[in-house]
Parts: sequence; C-alpha cells; structure tokens
Amino acid sequence: MIESGNPLFWRATLALCLGSFMIFANVYVTQPLLPMLAQAFDVSPLAAGWTFTVTTLTLGLSLLFWGPLSDALGRRWIMLLTMSGATLLTLLLSFTKDYTSMLVLRAVQGILLAGLPAIAIAWMGDEFSRKAMLLAVGLYIGGNSLGGISGRLIGGFVGDWLGWSEAFLVMTLLSIICLLLFALLLPPSQHFEPRPLRPRQMAADLGGHLRNPLLLLAYLIGGFNFFIFVNQYSYITFVLADAPYNLPASLLGMLFLTYLSGTFGSSISGRAGQRWSQPVCMAAGTLILMLGSLLTLVDSLLMIVLGLLVNSFGFFFAHSSASSWVSQNAQRARASASSLYLLFYYSGASAGGFYLNPFWEWLGWPGVILGSWLILLLTFGLSIWLRSLKSAVETGRDSAKIALDVQPEQTK
Repeated sequence: MIESGNPLFWRATLALCLGSFMIFANVYVTQPLLPMLAQAFDVSPLAAGWTFTVTTLTLGLSLLFWGPLSDALGRRWIMLLTMSGATLLTLLLSFTKDYTSMLVLRAVQGILLAGLPAIAIAWMGDEFSRKAMLLAVGLYIGGNSLGGISGRLIGGFVGDWLGWSEAFLVMTLLSIICLLLFALLLPPSQHFEPRPLRPRQMAADLGGHLRNPLLLLAYLIGGFNFFIFVNQYSYITFVLADAPYNLPASLLGMLFLTYLSGTFGSSISGRAGQRWSQPVCMAAGTLILMLGSLLTLVDSLLMIVLGLLVNSFGFFFAHSSASSWVSQNAQRARASASSLYLLFYYSGASAGGFYLNPFWEWLGWPGVILGSWLILLLTFGLSIWLRSLKSAVETGRDSAKIALDVQPEQTK
C-alpha cells in the first residue's frame, strides 16, 4: 500500500487533485455567465440558470452508477474516459448556437463529470494506507473547492473580456492540461480486485439507507441547505449586474471567492462536532446561513459581500457536519450511503432555482431571502429533530445494555 510521504503518494494525490480541480471548474463555469447567457439567448434568469442546474442534476444522479461500475470494471480507465468526454463537450459548448443544444450538452456533460468524484476516493481506498488516505482525502476536497472557485473566476473574467463562448474555449484548454497531467501522474492500480455487479444488493442498500431516519434527516438537511445556498448566488448575480451596481462578469466571478470562508468553516467543523455533536453543528450552521442571508438585504455592496462570506461559512460548517454524520451512522455500505447524500446534495442545487423563482418574480431579491428563510427554518427544525432522535437511540441502547447486565445477576 502507498504510504504518506512516499513520492508515489504525492504523484497520485496531485493527479487526483488536478482531476478534481478540472471537474468542478467545468461544473461551475457558467454561474457568473448567467446574465450574459440570458441576454445572448434572450431567455429568462430561470432559463439561464438551467445551464448550471441541469449539470448538477445529472451529475448527482450519475454518482449512483459510476462507483459500482468501477467496482466491476476498474477505476483508472473510467476516470480517464469520463474526463476526456467532459473535455470534448466543453469544446462543443463553445460552438453552440442555440440554447436547447447548450442545455443538452450540459446535461450529458454532468453525467461524465460524475465519473471522477464517484471513483476517486474508492481508488485511494484500494491503493493508500489508512494514514495516507486520511491526508489525501483532505487535499482532494481542497481541489474540489479550488476548482469551483477557479471555474467561476475563469467564466467571469474571460466572459467579460472575450465573451461566453471564449470562456468555454479557455476552459477546454485548461481541461486538456489537467487531463494530460492526470494521465501521466496517476499510477496504475496495484491492489484493485474486481467484484461482480449486484443490482439487487445495491438497491437493497439504498433502500436501507432511506429507511434509516438518522441518515434520511441528514440527507434532507444537506440537500435543502444546498438547495438555497448555491441558488442564492445565481440570483445575486442578476442583482449586482443591474443598477445601481452594474458589475461586469469579471467582478461577478470574484464573488465566489467568498467560498473561502467556507473552507475555514469545513476545517473547524470536525473539532466542533466532537465538542457539541454534529446535529448541533448542523443547526448552528443553518442559523449562521440565515443571518448571512439577512445581511444581503442591506443596500450596500460591502454588506452583500459580507453576507455571502457569512453564508459560506455557515453552509460549509453544516455541510461538512452532515457529510461526516452520514459516514459515521451508516450501518453498512458506507460508500452508497455517501453517494446518496451527494445525490440529495446536487438534486437540491438543481431544484432550488425553480423554488426561488416565484419569490424572485414577486419581490426580487427580498423575495429570494423570504423563500430562503422558509426552507432554512425547516432544515433548522430537522437538525433539532435529528439531535433528539440520536439521543433517543443512544438512550435505548443504554437501557438494553443495562438490561443485559442485570439479567445475569437475576439469574444468579
């Protein structure tokens, strides 16, 4: 097994981080371009948002089959194949002339972009020692966030400078570089053992996760929080592109640097969860997200940016806690439990724009915040419920243990 500090460890970890960077840069490249796409194709803000939401929807759904497929057929070549296909589709997007074609291409691209996220950690589990894997996963998740931020910056700056189609061309070039480095750096698998595909067992595992209230509540909390968080960014770009702010796409792309506060929120969530419990952290993160949303109502660019910083910290604090909770509380098939969490997560990203659109049409940005609060109050309540449920489960286990301890004494 590859140990941390080994040159092979750094090669493999760098390859996976570059792959992760490339994937999430492509996912999020259209978000700062939404006002530009709405104008170029003469579509509504909701329709423009589909260039982002359709990709996250198909990505989330596809996570459920790429992982099991790689268990049977191998991991490295599937990651390479899906990354290559996603890069080709980015190139085709730069030549798109009608909006329907763009949406179809982005939907297919989401399926291919799911390949690496569904498989990367399983590859680490095959090849890395436990200690090396813990270090590599942290670096890999950092690649996710840096890719998301960079994709938005590239979309914003290149779109503002040259146009939206050129933004896809630049993203194609970046993707090719990342793909070539990934292929050169990632070593061949040494410890992979193919396992037969068992659809019935997969379905039984997924059904068991959904019937487990400790997992289902965490799925709903993570999905509904992302449902609000990521789509607020989509609508705020229209607010700031209009008067009195009139921000160009380049500066709209820089808004996503506020995600960096979320990196800090994620990094401290584990320690906070050990002290206060993860459901409490989910509730606290949701409250912070609600506070940040209120700050964006102040008619000031500085306060809007501050609100987004607070939002990002709160969201990622809650999201990291929920994701970790799922892994710890899955009774079996932890990989499919985590995949199901990501399905709820990305489905939330896809559906939130539709939910917030009537509020946007009714009251503008204040309406978006009103709609956000209605959902966040729900997820806050679910977090409190999850804490109570976990306490009840632990109390039941303690009672059963006491009964087992007392029974021998009575017999004696």
